[in-house]
Amino acid sequence: MVWTGTWVSDRLGIELDGDDELRGLLGLALRRNPKRAHLLVSGVLGKHVPQLPSVVHGHGVALGRRVRALLGPEEAARAVVLGYAETATALGHAVADGLESAPYLHSTRRPVASVPSAGGFEESHSHATSHLLLPEDPAFFDRGGEAGRGPLVLVDDEFSTGNTVLNTLRDLHARHPRTHYVIVALVDMRAPGDAGRLAAFAEETGARIDVVAHAKGTVRLPEDVLARGLRLVEEQDGRTADPLVPCAPTAAPVRLELGWPTGLPDGGRHGFTPDHRARLRQALPAMAARIVDGLGGPERAGRVLVLGFEELMYAPLVLARALEEAGLDVRFSTTTRSPVLAVDDPGYAIRTRLAFPAHDDPADGPGERYAYNVAGGDFDTVLAVVDSAADTPALHAPGGLLAQLATAAPRVALAVVPAHTPVPRTPDRQEPPVLPAPLRGPDFSSYEPDDVGWLLQDLSAVRLEAPVEEREEAVQRGGAHYAESLPVEYQPTEEYQELYRDALAGSAARIARAVGTVTELVLAERSPRPVLVSLARAGTPVGVLMRRWARHRHGTELPHYAVSIVRGRGIDANALRWLAAHHDPADVVFVDGWTGKGAITRELADALAEFPGFDPEIAVLADPGSCVRTYGTREDFLIPSACLNSTVSGLISRTVLRDDLVGPHDYHGAKFYRELSGSDVSRDFVAAVEARFDEVAEAVDQQVKEAVSADRAPTWEGWAAVERISEEQGIHDVNLVKPGVGETTRVLLRRVPWKILARRGAGADLAHIRLLAEQRGVPVEERDDLPYTCVGLIHPRYTRGATGADGKAVGSA
Repeated sequence: MVWTGTWVSDRLGIELDGDDELRGLLGLALRRNPKRAHLLVSGVLGKHVPQLPSVVHGHGVALGRRVRALLGPEEAARAVVLGYAETATALGHAVADGLESAPYLHSTRRPVASVPSAGGFEESHSHATSHLLLPEDPAFFDRGGEAGRGPLVLVDDEFSTGNTVLNTLRDLHARHPRTHYVIVALVDMRAPGDAGRLAAFAEETGARIDVVAHAKGTVRLPEDVLARGLRLVEEQDGRTADPLVPCAPTAAPVRLELGWPTGLPDGGRHGFTPDHRARLRQALPAMAARIVDGLGGPERAGRVLVLGFEELMYAPLVLARALEEAGLDVRFSTTTRSPVLAVDDPGYAIRTRLAFPAHDDPADGPGERYAYNVAGGDFDTVLAVVDSAADTPALHAPGGLLAQLATAAPRVALAVVPAHTPVPRTPDRQEPPVLPAPLRGPDFSSYEPDDVGWLLQDLSAVRLEAPVEEREEAVQRGGAHYAESLPVEYQPTEEYQELYRDALAGSAARIARAVGTVTELVLAERSPRPVLVSLARAGTPVGVLMRRWARHRHGTELPHYAVSIVRGRGIDANALRWLAAHHDPADVVFVDGWTGKGAITRELADALAEFPGFDPEIAVLADPGSCVRTYGTREDFLIPSACLNSTVSGLISRTVLRDDLVGPHDYHGAKFYRELSGSDVSRDFVAAVEARFDEVAEAVDQQVKEAVSADRAPTWEGWAAVERISEEQGIHDVNLVKPGVGETTRVLLRRVPWKILARRGAGADLAHIRLLAEQRGVPVEERDDLPYTCVGLIHPRYTRGATGADGKAVGSA
């Protein structure tokens, strides 16, 4: 087998001297770097060369076990581990795994304003030099108990000149002096003089310094190697372009939901404790199973490369290891900042190169990034794993990483790990309890588990229903809020159910067109990888359909959650905290069914003022009130999901917010009406609309094209109309005026209606409204001047002595 350093060695005279294992671990390549000509390329690090995950992780764990044996159990229990960004972040994690009880931190080049630096140092030969130490716990480096600070284990991929390690030791010893340091590397390549400088530092400080490595050796360099190396790089650049293996164009990358554990850091950038390690190990089998399912099983996945992202190495590595244990043919490597020459020769370590722009808004500005030895690797699937901070438009743009990967493999998938947002610890700060994961069907709701995750607590066992009349009286007298109880679920007659079925058959295509339009506008204008967050519960069927459209049309699996928002009380703050911990808030798109007068639109904007990063603009299926700019239509037509209650919304009730049921660290509540499963049409509704997607695709494209260039600024026409109607009718309370077909239906199903105003000649869109009004004895008054198809008026100043059609309660109450 040809050694992958032969090409460089023959041309520049660089030689490796060392034990038998050295050449099995290292190859050579040429840097595009004026500070150093050569690059030692590890075959077991998982950075530049795809390798079996078990091999990558196993080498680090073996080093950690050697350190544990060196220290002994007591000292190992007091140790802390520090790895170097970006190349050794996963190696340091694996060493900590081998030590078992040690917390881990790696340096980073991503600053965080809220976290004070615990140190920093320079890497003199690197293309990107500044390292920051940003532990979430300010006492990270002081671990050790009564005996004082324990050993510090420093981990790098190679120990060459020792400059980086010495810079680190000087900085940390001045801040957190200790008596024992252990330097760990895959290879120890120091020259005798370099070893002497480390010994001098140990003598100067009185500290013990040990070195643990898999292999030892030295690199012999000719005196003019830097100049010759630069000339050789220039010659190769002029002779050939980067080798690239073209593949046929593919569909958009498949987005896979990992189910990453709530509150678990994505890695050691801000600290990773033994408890974190245990939680991750427990969660890995389920996450691997989700990946395998998302890829269509082992046979369809084929030969897989799990590709990490710069400093984010460990999470992709252990995911790849879990896939390997599940039986997949898997290799692991990551993208890198390091610019290296690619030469398609078996005696050279970097055979191919993919170049693409940085996609995580780096603090040091834009620049080129690279993925080596991916093209030409005969991979059937590349699974890119990035953190949410790097899941930006640049990642998905033409020429971005995902587009480049599509030239190198037939199939590309994407998984996003939520970037950990550190909260600096202070002695008096109490950690809030970990928020629970979203509820999913079939345990909560009748939707498919992947269709929606409910950020709610299950109150199914609590009796919350009250007769409509009792609720209305309590609400209007100020003794209760509408969200503190639930109306008794309306049980539709056979005649009403027939109207629903007719309405669905007649409007499914119109709904599909609106679903397609609003989804395409979100993808084009809001985010290429939006996180759909529907406002429970009217928004939830729409969110499910938008998610289905993205999958049907683009092969993209969008995350979708449902949260509670309560008029006058705001949005569920704990649900927002969960979302911020698991997704980039900038990607969150709030979804609702329709706008009436825009009250919830305003409520959301006010509530999000305390949560910077979230965009308060709602995307809706229908915007008859002209309250938003992202919508599928501004027609006020019958949306069949508004005709029913829980039986068309996954069997979930309205949300509940009551102090005795919802504590400061709880989600808002809701009930799952399992007992109504015989009447459930939630999946049927989604299926009926989804079946029309292909039919309306061309119309959607045309509508989106027109919408993008149109003036869609909100006019708030609906709000003005509601204010006018409120005064005309002597109600003087806009909250009792419910405009639009959807809101009018809600009035008839859940409130005490006074009268219905209907646009003359509205036709079939009002058939169910007329039937409900007839059943409840509510008059329907036809008008010619309505901006809506209909408006429902709630009985003002309701008392149980009033009837739905009797206006005397206005004057006598």
